[in-house]
Amino acid sequence: MTDSPDKVVKSDTEWRAQLSDLAYKVTRKHGTERAGSHDDFPKQPGTFHCVGCGAPLFDQAQKYESGTGWPSFWTPIAPDAVGTREDRSLFMRRTEVHCARCESHLGHVFPDGPQPTGLRYCMNGVAMTFEPRE
Repeated sequence: MTDSPDKVVKSDTEWRAQLSDLAYKVTRKHGTERAGSHDDFPKQPGTFHCVGCGAPLFDQAQKYESGTGWPSFWTPIAPDAVGTREDRSLFMRRTEVHCARCESHLGHVFPDGPQPTGLRYCMNGVAMTFEPRE
């Protein structure tokens, strides 16, 4: 099913057993949580991980307040941490962001973020967990 030993592939039944109903809807069915509905993540240094497979996705130092109601970052923790693809759902043309390791839908990236990248990775909070740095 996959050509990389690092890829995580599970059946729909396995994903449903692992994830909350909302996390399943967002990560596996490309849903979106309501803006401002996810508990705010701590402000201390740490790493945001994929709720599906635990892969590191974003660093707290790359997070900023975008005013959108969703956690926003100006870059992923590493260039190969996330993947993107065109999303033409809802009669719009957007760039979907997913976990490179397990393909969990995380959110979308937009070209209206801060420098140095000018990008806004607008993520669903329910698609990530936070691990503080010791």
